[in-house]
Amino acid sequence: MFYFSKTKYCDFKQCPKIPWLKKYRPEEYVVDAETQARFTAGNEVGDLAMGLFGDFVEVTAYRADGSLDLNRMKMLTRKYLAEGRENICEASFDYQGLYCAVDILRRTPHGYEIYEVKSSTSPEHRVYVVDTSYQKYVLEKCGLKVNKVCIVTIDPSYVYDGVLDLHRFFKITDITPLVEEEIGTVGESLKEAQKVMSSKEEPDIDLSESCNEPYPCAFFGYCTRNLPSPSVFHLYRLAYGKKLELYLKGIYSFEDILKDGGRLNEMRRRQVEYALEDKGTYIDKKGIREFLQTLTFPLYFLDFETVQPVIPRYVGTKPYQQIPVQYSLHILREDGTLSHREFLGRSEEDPRRALAERLIEDIPKDVCVLAYNKAFECTRIKELSEVFPDLSEHLLNIKENIKDLLDPFQSGYYYNRAMGGSFSIKSVLPAIYPDDPELNYHNLEGVHNGSEAMELFPRLKDMPQEERAEAEHHLLKYCELDTFAMVKVYEELKRVS
Repeated sequence: MFYFSKTKYCDFKQCPKIPWLKKYRPEEYVVDAETQARFTAGNEVGDLAMGLFGDFVEVTAYRADGSLDLNRMKMLTRKYLAEGRENICEASFDYQGLYCAVDILRRTPHGYEIYEVKSSTSPEHRVYVVDTSYQKYVLEKCGLKVNKVCIVTIDPSYVYDGVLDLHRFFKITDITPLVEEEIGTVGESLKEAQKVMSSKEEPDIDLSESCNEPYPCAFFGYCTRNLPSPSVFHLYRLAYGKKLELYLKGIYSFEDILKDGGRLNEMRRRQVEYALEDKGTYIDKKGIREFLQTLTFPLYFLDFETVQPVIPRYVGTKPYQQIPVQYSLHILREDGTLSHREFLGRSEEDPRRALAERLIEDIPKDVCVLAYNKAFECTRIKELSEVFPDLSEHLLNIKENIKDLLDPFQSGYYYNRAMGGSFSIKSVLPAIYPDDPELNYHNLEGVHNGSEAMELFPRLKDMPQEERAEAEHHLLKYCELDTFAMVKVYEELKRVS
């Protein structure tokens, strides 16, 4: 029998190689932090949406080993259908090996309605039509009449007022006409999928736009394993579609790119040339000096850490809003004296007021503040000024005096091969100080990047005191390294200028 699920079907429609690789090369599947965050948000939003239409029954069931008990889920679905339950969540169906679980199956006098819940703020993704067309196909093969298909997404304009209103938080979009157009292709697609999945020969499918649409493929590393490194896909700030054009023309390596000569602006040309020949460090002393002349002592090096809850937790916030919860501040005086200040909010409460008050205590008016990629810090400070008008004057003064330590690198004033065409602080720092363990993020305990910090902070409130104190220490040390790294980068710029 041919076994398939809606996840595999959507994967197949993106690229037939994806479900084949999941089956025959699962070890090559690489989930990045962004993808994992999307999965987590999807589960959180899916659980919340179950109550969208009032009373419901849920059929989710687990085996002793923690895996889903699909047989029990299908049995409970049949039971609840027979009882005439109005709302069945995770309703599970199997038609000759074709399995799907419907987020919300709603019974009406005219038939059944499918509600597919997504953690996105946009209902217009093509993959949602593919997903629900498969569901409708399976349900109708099982004998149900499906007269309506809807996508449930998040309304990005929703503002939390202290009581979560599901009907304002969620937005329901009827996509029945789109599903009716698509459903006629499902049967043929499943026949093709059966051929692919029954063969032990890897599908001969080249790279395409499907590697990046609708989602970046977790097997991209596997499918590009035979390309030279670095390759055309490592070119600095070139859109994926443009990289793909070069690849399809047979331009793979940096040598190929140099011979072709196309799409090589000054920064990309330097990236390519330095990768092919280690030319040491490129330094534009004049450009660096001009940047440094815009700075005045004392220098305040600032970095925020934020959380971005899909379901708002704090009054006045929106879904996915960036909430600053922590900052690190290194202060460098002209005589070389370096001091450090920091703030970490409590996850039980909205940390923004306490953070804003501490920030204006720690940073006086009219001083020079440095951030790395300052747009992020500037936006957060502007948002704080709008929420707390009584602090607005001081906060906006800080914002207006922020300089961007990224500028000298993005302007091409400093470059070496080790940067690999990236100017993030986590690329620049080891390129400048390759052998300093004090500046190695991998040597930190508990938190090594912003994604880990974002995931850890909300969990603090549920930890035992000793575990919480350790986690808070890890958060503080991570954020502290971000601003200490900025100090070291500044010192290098000063040295070479």
